[in-house]
Amino acid sequence: MPVSNPTEETTAVGPVPRLNERVYAILAEEIARGRLPAGERLTETGVASRFGVSRPPARHALARLVEAGLVRKAEGRGYRVAAVVGADGRHDATGEAAVEQRLRAVASWERIYDEVETEIVSRTLVAGWRVVESELARHYGVSRTVARDVVGRLQQAGIVRKGDGARWIAPALTSTYVGELYEVRWILEPEALEKAAAQAPAALVARMEANLMAGLAAPERLVGADLDALEDEMHVQLLAHCGNEALLQAIRLHQSLLIAHRFLYRRTLAMFEVEPFLPEHLEVVRRLRAGHAHQARERLRAHLMVSRERAMARIERIRHAFDPVDLPYLERLPPAAATAGS
Repeated sequence: MPVSNPTEETTAVGPVPRLNERVYAILAEEIARGRLPAGERLTETGVASRFGVSRPPARHALARLVEAGLVRKAEGRGYRVAAVVGADGRHDATGEAAVEQRLRAVASWERIYDEVETEIVSRTLVAGWRVVESELARHYGVSRTVARDVVGRLQQAGIVRKGDGARWIAPALTSTYVGELYEVRWILEPEALEKAAAQAPAALVARMEANLMAGLAAPERLVGADLDALEDEMHVQLLAHCGNEALLQAIRLHQSLLIAHRFLYRRTLAMFEVEPFLPEHLEVVRRLRAGHAHQARERLRAHLMVSRERAMARIERIRHAFDPVDLPYLERLPPAAATAGS
């Protein structure tokens, strides 16, 4: 997926960046600024562990770094960071130009988006929040335009919305709001699935089945990032082949719970001996592979309907144990003002 032109500080457009794009953006900046020195070894496993993602996003991010000339294949396993400084240890003119050229491939908002997203979504488990753009800019040392870009992306992901007085509100994940999100999802996502059935690559569906079967064969080895990757395959990658961009945009606006689950999965792995969505996803995939698109659609709807209660159980499990630190750009809302309709 192409990265938007980072030299233009405009209101956010396009879909929220995928995990591999965020990992790439952070590593690219660190290399260009010298925080990752020349010769440093990077591996898929190490990158995946550092960013809490599965290996496919790490692999894609490293491939993009190779294309950008920021890393090269190392002898044996992994990659080595390429040199961007002169022999005397200082950036020469060529080195400086290379640094700036490489940094132009990284949008300013991408450098902080992932952290902001995590901080806000995790806190919606305990309360609703007002997001203050000016304080967000000050906290991260970026321009108001960059802060506005970040908030715009958060809006596209359904994490924030306009409240009274044009304020940005991140609604609390109450039982009512979670129920509303799931209700919209079980109306829209099965429609997209049925449309995608005839267009999705057979290799994608086969890979999904293999990954789900592997997870069911050794559930004790799954970590939060693995569960997040499996969710992404079903609810993002597969549905992306529905061929209706307006429908996909409507779905994205109500998938903030997928982002919340990245936080929830890491802290509630012990709730189930076998993650319940694994066999439910497998039922969907097997019906797709058999050519029964309508049956797959109905299995997805049933999965989403039963997922609502599990999501609330996860939220309740950690709601009272999670005590987030204060952040200057987030103002806690009173309960009456923290709902989705505020």
